Amino acid sequence: MNNPLEYTARDYVTSLPAADYIAVYRDAKRFAACCRACPNYGRSWACPPFDFDMEEYLAGYRTALIIATKIAPLRHDLPLSETERLLRPERMRHERMLLDLETRYAGRAFAYAGTCLYCPKGNCTRLEGKPCRHPERVRPSLEACGFDLCRTTEELMGIPLQWGHNDRIPEYLTLVSGFFHNADAIDPEAIDFHPMP
Repeated sequence: MNNPLEYTARDYVTSLPAADYIAVYRDAKRFAACCRACPNYGRSWACPPFDFDMEEYLAGYRTALIIATKIAPLRHDLPLSETERLLRPERMRHERMLLDLETRYAGRAFAYAGTCLYCPKGNCTRLEGKPCRHPERVRPSLEACGFDLCRTTEELMGIPLQWGHNDRIPEYLTLVSGFFHNADAIDPEAIDFHPMP
């Protein structure tokens, strides 16, 4: 299947003090264990273990802007193997938006978990002990930094995360990213809250 998958997408945004988000929604030990159990652990520059101190990485920001996109396929019989293809257009939109926010507001972006968008699958230079080919674009996810996205989306946005069943994509998928910053306000025009066709 090379034709694009049809879906609807709706964006949700919330903002809260970064210190509160860290205190309430971060469980570093629990999510570090989850990351260590993942087959991507240590195999991608977007995944742990990281070569920086996480506490310092998260420190110094006043506000956490959390962005979630609820993606509902128009076909309800899609196999789980189509998940990445369904998420990709919205993920690309999120990552462009996050990098633009970093440029405009000098904050820190947190992209979507999973494989990197910028190198062919299984071809990360980390496997060869070499630096990332695209450090200007690759960002860790909120999960990789220890944040609980199930609680984040359900408690802050009213979106319970769903999982596939019987090798089928659920009713909807949720893409979550974040941006920590110190700006007094972010111009809503700076954020692309329109789903891609």
